[in-house]
Amino acid sequence: MHGEETKIKHIVIVGGGTAGWLAANHLAVDVAEDVTITLVESPNIPTIGVGEGTVPVIVDSLKKFGIRESDIFRLCDATFKNGIHFVGWNKSVNGQPHRYFHPFDDPNVNGVNLLPYWLHQLPEARARFDQSVSIQTHIALENKAPKLITDAEYDRMINYAFHLDAGKFSALLAEHAVKNRRVNHIKDDVESVQIAPDGFISGLQLKQGDVLKGDLFIDCSGFQSLLLGKALNTPFIDKSDVLFANHAVVTQVPYEHAQEVPPYTISTAQQAGWIWDIGLQSRKGVGHVYSDQFTTHEQAHRDLCAYLGKSENAVESRLIKMQVGFRAEAWVKNCIGIGLSQGFVEPLEATGLLVFDLAARMLSKRLPTQRQEMPAIAKQFNQHMAHVWQSIVDFIKLHYCISNRDDSEFWRMNRAAETIPDSLQQKLALWRNDIPNEYDFVSSLDVFRLENHLYVLYGMGYPSRCKYPSPQQVSQQEAMLKLVAQRQIQAGTMLDTHSNLVAKASRYGFQRI
Repeated sequence: MHGEETKIKHIVIVGGGTAGWLAANHLAVDVAEDVTITLVESPNIPTIGVGEGTVPVIVDSLKKFGIRESDIFRLCDATFKNGIHFVGWNKSVNGQPHRYFHPFDDPNVNGVNLLPYWLHQLPEARARFDQSVSIQTHIALENKAPKLITDAEYDRMINYAFHLDAGKFSALLAEHAVKNRRVNHIKDDVESVQIAPDGFISGLQLKQGDVLKGDLFIDCSGFQSLLLGKALNTPFIDKSDVLFANHAVVTQVPYEHAQEVPPYTISTAQQAGWIWDIGLQSRKGVGHVYSDQFTTHEQAHRDLCAYLGKSENAVESRLIKMQVGFRAEAWVKNCIGIGLSQGFVEPLEATGLLVFDLAARMLSKRLPTQRQEMPAIAKQFNQHMAHVWQSIVDFIKLHYCISNRDDSEFWRMNRAAETIPDSLQQKLALWRNDIPNEYDFVSSLDVFRLENHLYVLYGMGYPSRCKYPSPQQVSQQEAMLKLVAQRQIQAGTMLDTHSNLVAKASRYGFQRI
């Protein structure tokens, strides 16, 4: 084949939603001008919209796309996210639910590791780990925003993310991609996939009669996985033996009166799973994630209603079945799966949008220009995504397997050794005899790194041994803890309430960059 015949000229994305439009925007920024991008989506399939939480990397992506931060608040019902407040993930203490907070700021202050000093304090005399080392925990629990209205768009004193309406966010991404990034948009159903003799996808038969030809196909068709799963028969690696939660009942709860919206996700443990509670400007998104191995759909709905303080008949919930796991290969021939078509684990720690965005970003930075470049790039992409998925499975399982809850079979089974991956068991064995360090996370593809693990491990009370710090280290660590306490007070005084800043951002906007 001549070079012109093997050149990647047309990229076709199948499926819209958050995954499809994130991919479209990432690719549109990075591809050459002579490459055409077309997104085709069914007019009849709504966005699943399970997760409405994000992580801080979404800030970098939106800035890259050229989408104004002010528009996130004006058009997506958005609020700020300072982290996740975990409630009830361990046994109750003195009749009160166990709590800890997973913020986005670094627990090491000015490069000083405060964990050894904290571990050697008497448990009854010390504050929680997150409250001792994190400025963000303090401002979050005081319902403070992470920035000022006078800050420029996406400027950050503290890392933050967003809560947003998934449907409105997809619409914003779509409008930007079409109007500002030259992405073609077709609303039609894919009836069949045309496969060439060499196994590559050559085109898509659309319901209205057209055949959509392309050189590279991105499968963002959700759990259907029309291209990667159905057309190319890519095996699915099931992880439900490790992560049991495989369903969610979800609902939207309008506010009955004006109230302060928490600038964090609330994750409340249940008998067979957990409930997320995310506050947007006009409503809450609430969902019960659970395993049907340990409870029924009807009981899950009742538990959701009990959490909301409403009768069963007063709450309309939607049942979502989740495929827990990922495709053996994310890139096969000339097809790449991004989003639910590639894989999914439960939405704890906002893993859905995190992986969608990471995969799209990774693809856009190593996009083939010729067909012959694909095998090497695909091999690397598949290796990277396999690492990403395994590291995420380990991190999500960590939340369950170190819990001391024993009030249901769900929690007891989560501690069974046969349900814990060997890779996680090895880390936990290391961390019993010494505290984690940066060399336990050597890959840039470890999306949850040292700081994330510290907040979860010691928020949950993991029993690590640790050498007692030297007198010099004790003095330094004491000084840093005092500095954290001072900064917590300063930040709390300086920052506006969350609801006030969101209202100002929606009305006036932040300064343009």
